Amino acid sequence: MNSYGTLFRISTFGESHGPAIGVVIDGCPAGLEIDQDFIQHELTRRRPGQSKITTQRQEEDKFQILSGVFEGRSTGTPIALVIENQDQRSKDYGHVENVFRPSHADYTYEAKYSLRDHRGGGRSSARETAARVAAGAIAKLLLKKNNISIHAFVSQVGEITAPHYTQLDLSKTEENIIRCPDAATAEQMISLIDQVRLDRDTIGGVVTCVIKNTPVGLGEPVFDKLHAELGKAMLGINAVKGFEYGSGFEGVTLRGSEHNDEFYTEGERIRTKTNHSGGVQGGISNGEDIYFNVAFKPVATIMQDQATVDKDGNAATVSGKGRHDPCVVPRAVPIVEAMAALVLADFLLRNRVSKL
Repeated sequence: MNSYGTLFRISTFGESHGPAIGVVIDGCPAGLEIDQDFIQHELTRRRPGQSKITTQRQEEDKFQILSGVFEGRSTGTPIALVIENQDQRSKDYGHVENVFRPSHADYTYEAKYSLRDHRGGGRSSARETAARVAAGAIAKLLLKKNNISIHAFVSQVGEITAPHYTQLDLSKTEENIIRCPDAATAEQMISLIDQVRLDRDTIGGVVTCVIKNTPVGLGEPVFDKLHAELGKAMLGINAVKGFEYGSGFEGVTLRGSEHNDEFYTEGERIRTKTNHSGGVQGGISNGEDIYFNVAFKPVATIMQDQATVDKDGNAATVSGKGRHDPCVVPRAVPIVEAMAALVLADFLLRNRVSKL
């Protein structure tokens, strides 16, 4: 489906090489101040062509709000937002019109619909995520009124890893082109991506996200648990291959006596001494930091010959052309934040009817 959310609900539209992409946001409460400069800032963080380690497609990602905002505030009606595509080069994809690119959505879209837009991947392109970032920016504005903040950063590229988020100053994330708040690690990551690019190859990485000041009580058991919805939102992002929150897979190496988060009282607030739970217990936020990792695979388009087949099953060879990211994680940071914001905004509104 092309929609996400229950009360704060979005529907995105458009393709990579179509005239425009966009989003309709339904359920945004009336009276929210819509800071268009902030929305543009978020889109600029995601846009292509921003550095030597991203695709050189040049899109300014300027947006236009068509409805749902009057005199700078939301009206409570659907907010429609559109972003025009400006720098498509469809000719770069003529060679894949009848063949399937390895590890892309070409074959599965063809099998499911008997028709696909081969130009840049059409609807399966990560170009669509610009619409999510725009919607996520509005969700962030709603969360800000409730003192909730979201901070994502690149924590791993290949085998190069940054220290745990508790050892980092997350305010430094935007100080380098890789979006890693640890300067020494960032330099290593950038060098690796640059070398991979020169090798005409790609590499994957991990984006870590931290949500601070979440109130206790967000999440709806049994099937709409907070961590389950965050996982669904993250796994719906292009190129994502894994999601873990709290102690994640490493937690299996601990015993219960080591893994349990013991409670204590801090003033009028109940807290936990450790946070292996990742801020979520029983599918409901407990007030501690919510933190999770999102794994991104190497970009599937590589500038090397690869074996494949055409629509008729005949053996063929295909190689990437045009402009592509050697590593997606620098531009994925605002996308992860946006999807997290959409999840939290939705649960924030849903929680208002959980008790009298």
